Amino acid sequence: MSLFKASIIGAKTINLILYTKSEKCGMLIRRGFSTRELLKEAYCRTKLKCRSKKLPRDVNPKGVFACNELDLSEVKVYGFDYDYTLAHYKPTLEHLLYNLGRDILLEKYNYPPEILKLEYRPNFAVRGLHYDIEKGLLLKLDSFLQIQFGAVYRGLTPVSTEEVLKMYKNRIIPIAYVEGDTRTHKASRAKMVHLADLFSVPEMGLLCNVAEYFIKNHIDYHPEILFLDVKNSVQSCHPIMHKIVAQNVEEYIRPNPELRKYFEMLQNSGKKLFLVTNSPFHFVNAGMEMLAGHDWLEFFDVVIVNANKPKFFTEVSRPIRVFDKNANTHIWEKVTSLEKGIIYYEGTVKQLQDLTGWSGHQVLYFGDHPYSDLADVTLEHGWRTGAIINELTHEINTLNTRSFKENANWLQMLTQLIEDHQDYKDPEALKVLGEWMAERDFLRSSYLTSRNDIKAVFNPQFGSVFRTYHNPTYFSRRLFRFADIYTSNITNLLNYSLTHTFYPRRGVMPHEYGSYFV
Repeated sequence: MSLFKASIIGAKTINLILYTKSEKCGMLIRRGFSTRELLKEAYCRTKLKCRSKKLPRDVNPKGVFACNELDLSEVKVYGFDYDYTLAHYKPTLEHLLYNLGRDILLEKYNYPPEILKLEYRPNFAVRGLHYDIEKGLLLKLDSFLQIQFGAVYRGLTPVSTEEVLKMYKNRIIPIAYVEGDTRTHKASRAKMVHLADLFSVPEMGLLCNVAEYFIKNHIDYHPEILFLDVKNSVQSCHPIMHKIVAQNVEEYIRPNPELRKYFEMLQNSGKKLFLVTNSPFHFVNAGMEMLAGHDWLEFFDVVIVNANKPKFFTEVSRPIRVFDKNANTHIWEKVTSLEKGIIYYEGTVKQLQDLTGWSGHQVLYFGDHPYSDLADVTLEHGWRTGAIINELTHEINTLNTRSFKENANWLQMLTQLIEDHQDYKDPEALKVLGEWMAERDFLRSSYLTSRNDIKAVFNPQFGSVFRTYHNPTYFSRRLFRFADIYTSNITNLLNYSLTHTFYPRRGVMPHEYGSYFV
């Protein structure tokens, strides 16, 4: 029986085998047993050691996690995005966006009527993926721009590692391919698009569904044109989506009874509050009335809608205007001051700062998108930033399961075992090492969808939003770079005082500790 098969026998049988072999370790060495037997003994000892280790404590799903030290006593002004920051949407919104986008593909772009039968597949994709607009592939990259094999899809069909390597010639993608090349006289465009917000999830679902239909029906298509058609269809249906959601907010927005309490805590402590969102006022107003009451505007010192982020944070000349709620349009008069209770339209962060005096580390801004919400305000303006990452609840609940902890611990120790014994070259040793590698591949498999598979417990196709095997994802790298803190819901901050300091864990560098579990 191979070690791989032995590892999945019942727990009592495994323990018996391990203890029996462990007791014979000295005898094996003294009697001159083969390298294979000695390696098996090392495996058994490591398995025993792993089983004796205490499992890590559960992580609080409502915790606030620090990437950079943040002292809330320094924060005088709290800013917020709206979508997926204050308003968390139900899965019904994904279905709505998918269906509306699909209808526009039919009506505006004359796509085959058969795509009307293609239903949305919830939980197919995760955010943070890349779409290769030349090759028509949806894939997952880590922080080193390495492809996660087994998380590459053409349509709804996984692409084999062999085919991926044939197309890219390497598992590492050049940075210019991913992010564009700005070193040349004329900057070249990236060949990959990073889908970093939650609105892009139904967009990816529609893209892959239609691509699969074309492939199965032998219809020639251009991957970039398909991507642009789908993107434009989903984005152009947002005004329709806004009207539908505003008329029935309970069907699409998750209630959050703690939100008003959080606003009251900030207001009662003398903090200034502002809202900057790309969404239109009638849509935001309907959601905020449900979430925080009909008087929600009284909590905010400044409200800016249709902000057109990230341009709001990068441009300097776009004027801010007053928005007329009754006429549903903006007023052309120049704005010389920002007043509470007045709705403002477009503008720039420069005007916001100039008219309020809010700047630097006294401002803490929360958003869900690492780029359009957080990157420029922290890099260019020195604001402190908080990311609201809805997926954390599911990911942390998965991390807290006993089976995940056991598999994760064993994966670490098995990897160390392979590393320690990889220099054996005789055929017997190579066979054993091959068995260990097979078990390691099973644990972190990119193909299997077993509940014991560390990747599949998060998402069967693409795994965790935050990790590829041992490395953080490309999305995680950006999140940790641009967010001082992150959490699953803004109201989790109710569990902390307004003088609380968030301290990041001391980063463990590879050369510092030898523990299996660090």
